[in-house]
Amino acid sequence: MKIISRHYKKMKIAYIKVAVLAIIAAAFCLPYMQRLESTGDNIFTVYLNGMVVGVMGDIEEADNYLIAARKKLAGSSDEMVLAESELTYEGEEVLWGTVDDDSVIISNMVTALRGSVKETLNRSYTVKINEYTVNLASTQEVLALLQASIQKYDSENAYYVDLVLDSERELNVLTTQIYSSEEHKEEEEAEEVMTSAGINAVIDEMFEDIEPAAEKDFSDYELGLLSLEFGDTVEVVESYLQDYELTPLSIAIEEVTKDQEKEQIYEVVSGDTLSQIAEKNEIPLADLIAMNETIENENSMIRVGDELIVTVPEPELSVERIEQMYYEEDYEAEIIYVDNDDWYTNQTQTLQEPSAGHRKVVADVSYRNKEEVSREILKEEITYEAVPKIVERGTKIPPTYIKPISGGRQSSGFGRRKAPTRGASTYHKGIDWATPVGTAVMASSTGTVAKAGWGSGYGYVVYINHADGRQTRYGHLSKVLVSQGQTVTQGQKIALSGNTGVSTGPHLHFEILLNGSQVNPLQYLN
Repeated sequence: MKIISRHYKKMKIAYIKVAVLAIIAAAFCLPYMQRLESTGDNIFTVYLNGMVVGVMGDIEEADNYLIAARKKLAGSSDEMVLAESELTYEGEEVLWGTVDDDSVIISNMVTALRGSVKETLNRSYTVKINEYTVNLASTQEVLALLQASIQKYDSENAYYVDLVLDSERELNVLTTQIYSSEEHKEEEEAEEVMTSAGINAVIDEMFEDIEPAAEKDFSDYELGLLSLEFGDTVEVVESYLQDYELTPLSIAIEEVTKDQEKEQIYEVVSGDTLSQIAEKNEIPLADLIAMNETIENENSMIRVGDELIVTVPEPELSVERIEQMYYEEDYEAEIIYVDNDDWYTNQTQTLQEPSAGHRKVVADVSYRNKEEVSREILKEEITYEAVPKIVERGTKIPPTYIKPISGGRQSSGFGRRKAPTRGASTYHKGIDWATPVGTAVMASSTGTVAKAGWGSGYGYVVYINHADGRQTRYGHLSKVLVSQGQTVTQGQKIALSGNTGVSTGPHLHFEILLNGSQVNPLQYLN
């Protein structure tokens, strides 16, 4: 029994040795079983969006596998795919461990990504016009939008829009080019002639067609649309967007082609008034005043050359065009001016009244959208001549007028007033400034004293005649410092203010008379 037992033990030990050697040999022969160094966590279970995608020995490779998986997913679609990707892992320390092949991990990652696709980004096109942008699904929609912008001015469909690379941009940005069907046809015909007859035949034909220039008749002009182009720069770039970011074509066309209120600068010209400017630009007068800080109310003064902000209806994409037109019209001849060096510039006299003439015209008319920009007359035939207006006008600069006192509070304005002082008129013919007795009163403008002394209701008063035919009056004075016939200069002290005559208190009463009638002094003071 002892002999058998000892033999059994030997066989058991040999079996164990063989098994251990077999395990060691298998470990070295199996491709995914690795001997791992004992350095803390050395084998990792990797998760993508919560799904197990494999076991790795080097976690730093996980990001590279994810990039490869993304490329594989994107390659399976014509559109750009947006998918969430959150990598996590669990590590442990082992002596021996089994890891997955990289192809298996990448394949599992693709499956995980496909299950977490968030949105598909569509290849689309962003159209930029000044500060306005719109996103469309295709180049066909972009061209349809642009074509709609010119169709309301091109009733015969003689022009079409194309997209071309913008040569001035480093990146691939498309811009627009408008072609006429006639130009395209002429180019094709020229190519055919060049091909069939050669360059010499073309040159001979060109010289045969040269004839001395003759004056055109009205029937020789080809009337209609001559040219058409966009008045704003259009930029088109390719982009990848989600469905909700795309605008339906019909809405885009409405947004781009309908008129919007846009601010522009209007320069005041001779004869303009605020109400006329508002009417001319089709905006309420109150809105015109609100848009311009320099205008306080409808009575504010404006001068030639002043620039005002106005709103003009314009579409997002403006169209500029030239149309050749025939028309007949009554016309006015230009005014003929005769200068008179002895008169002031505010003095005029009409020497001849005008009458309208009649003419036939062919002209090239330039438009921006609906508004005419310029007009070039190509041919004109006068049916009967217009008679010009002839005006004699002065050339001398008229005198200026200044406020006759320093300071003072305006106590009564020009025009009708209620409950005046007993004996005073209900229509006030000047301006009153309340000021203490003895305030210096100065000549408003250079002139000759016409009266100096007592003037009934005026109390002590001074009248001064000026070279432009106007007269100034200074009333209710306490002391007169000039005499009749004396020449005074602008700003010269002529009197002291007071409270004489029919007066409510110490003040200066000031008038300006034109052709013997009082006018509002505030309209003439500088």
